Amino acid sequence: MTDILERLANQLGHGTVNQTVNLEGREDRALDRFQRFSSPKFSGGSDPKMAEGWLERIADIFAALNYTEERQVAFAVFQFEGATRSWWNMIRARERKDDFIKCKQGSLSVAEYETLFIKLSKFAPELVAAEQRRIRRFIQGLNMEIQEGLAATQITSFSDAIERAQRIESAKAQVKAFNARKRNAPSGSRGLVDANALSPKFGRGVSEVNTSGNTKSDDDERSYIERGIF
Repeated sequence: MTDILERLANQLGHGTVNQTVNLEGREDRALDRFQRFSSPKFSGGSDPKMAEGWLERIADIFAALNYTEERQVAFAVFQFEGATRSWWNMIRARERKDDFIKCKQGSLSVAEYETLFIKLSKFAPELVAAEQRRIRRFIQGLNMEIQEGLAATQITSFSDAIERAQRIESAKAQVKAFNARKRNAPSGSRGLVDANALSPKFGRGVSEVNTSGNTKSDDDERSYIERGIF
């Protein structure tokens, strides 16, 4: 049975088992069309011919309906019962655990990454049971520039890690915007773009910002962030 179901996952769209389809939407009649074919339920069993027969029948129905791979997987799973449903839930949980292990910030904001991290961590509770392990995994998934900003800090809790990461993100965004304004300012007025353009979050010492036409180096940017946050 396991072999047959694994073939189903591959045949009906490898990598799409985590996709969901709205099976209750009033405007989406795709499920009704599927069920009009008297689509068979599948609860497993010891006879491999039963599984083969079910798979062939389901494949024939999908060939007639010409549904997307995502719909095929969702509707096939909708027919699972008993032991087969338990098996499928186990597979989904395992894949979601893999998603958590691979979870990275990427193009997400820190807040968006936090939401995704918490959502996926529910599928791998043993990996975040200890507070320090949870903090370490969260930081490892952050973008490298934020990880570097956190490297020299003493983080005591998960909420502390989130707050500091967001402050670094905000500080870097403001430095980037400040330098962009300097680059775009007319050459005769660049001297007027001073440290007041930066947020008060940067604290004292911001007046030392170089207001010449030169772009600040990465070291200067890091210095602003460290002085303003830690």
